[in-house]
Amino acid sequence: MAEQNRQTVRDLRRASRATLLRHLYFDGPLSRQELGQRSGLSGGSISNVVGELLADGLVEECGSVESDGGRPRILLRVAPEAGHLVGVDVGETKVRVALFDLALTELAGFDHPLADRGHDADHVAELILAGLAEVLEAAGVPESAVLGVGVGVPGVVEQGGAADGSGVVVHGPTVGWSAVPLGRLLRAGTALPLHVDNGAKTLGQAEMWFGAGRGARHAVVALFGSGVGACVIADGARFRGATSSAGEWGHTKVHVGGRLCRCGSRGCLEAYIGAEALVERWGRRAPDGEQAGLAALLAGARQGDLPAIDLLNETAEYLGAAIADLINLFNPERIVIGGWAGLLLGPYLLPAVRRAATSYALSYPREQTEITLSTLGPDAVTTGAATLPLSQFLGSGGALPEHSKAARQAS
Repeated sequence: MAEQNRQTVRDLRRASRATLLRHLYFDGPLSRQELGQRSGLSGGSISNVVGELLADGLVEECGSVESDGGRPRILLRVAPEAGHLVGVDVGETKVRVALFDLALTELAGFDHPLADRGHDADHVAELILAGLAEVLEAAGVPESAVLGVGVGVPGVVEQGGAADGSGVVVHGPTVGWSAVPLGRLLRAGTALPLHVDNGAKTLGQAEMWFGAGRGARHAVVALFGSGVGACVIADGARFRGATSSAGEWGHTKVHVGGRLCRCGSRGCLEAYIGAEALVERWGRRAPDGEQAGLAALLAGARQGDLPAIDLLNETAEYLGAAIADLINLFNPERIVIGGWAGLLLGPYLLPAVRRAATSYALSYPREQTEITLSTLGPDAVTTGAATLPLSQFLGSGGALPEHSKAARQAS
């Protein structure tokens, strides 16, 4: 019974640390008084827990504000240098690895195109591990200071049950992955904690935390790149479905028996509006890759090229109709369009997309839904991937992974 009570006390203390860390991270800097007002914890608890977080180096003082008739109130924030995070985007055309501090300021980045060996799984794992070593060396950061590595991938992620991420398996038919043991491949080259999720879901978390989705409880964040996906946010939480495959919006059908999709089916939304499909449908050579091809398509439309205008008009209608389906199915407050292709084409397409969504959606829920563009830029999947270990860190009350604990004890 005594052991059970001690465990309960530890759980309560961890929960209190997590609560204060989250408030300081998302709402800070804050004074102790403001922490009490926002968290509902007692003054004594605030004093004790803040003292612990300061002693652990997870929180730091960062100035003061005047109070009404008393001493100035000291402001607190999560210390940016208290830990580091790695985000990885396994994209359609490249692997991007970036190192961040806790404030998600990028300290170093590594990009490698996938043109030579495509999405060969062993090659992708090699690039991730090489990128990890490169960004740590470039920033002069030891592995012991890294809280974890987050990886965003194209496809459905099966977590596998292992706490360290080594059991992760990825099913990505559009890149030729069938039950790829990505966790095992990465674990062979690093002991750092691994967190893997679908790229659209990592984008969604980044947008909800820091971008155009912030403040909404019900939203959809759409990833519009070479492929198409979505992250559905229901009452503030990412909706995953029974096997974590919810959000494969790009493989909903817009034309029965239509164009062949990379997934092997026909008539998928991705087969009509994905960047690869758009460049192919335009029929103009794009020797410098999809991004250059899409930029040329957009430039053509702006210069009055009728085939380009017609194709982008049709794209806006397909996208607007597909967004109307999201509105009718999920009744979101906000739909955010992101991804490199979404950001490139969004300013041109958005007015027509909104009109099409209005035409196809039920009128009442459409009136309640804002359709907007991402504010985080084309590398938001990388940032979102870094939020995976960050979320673990905040939710655990600042618990350090074993390799970091060992390094601190040794020093």
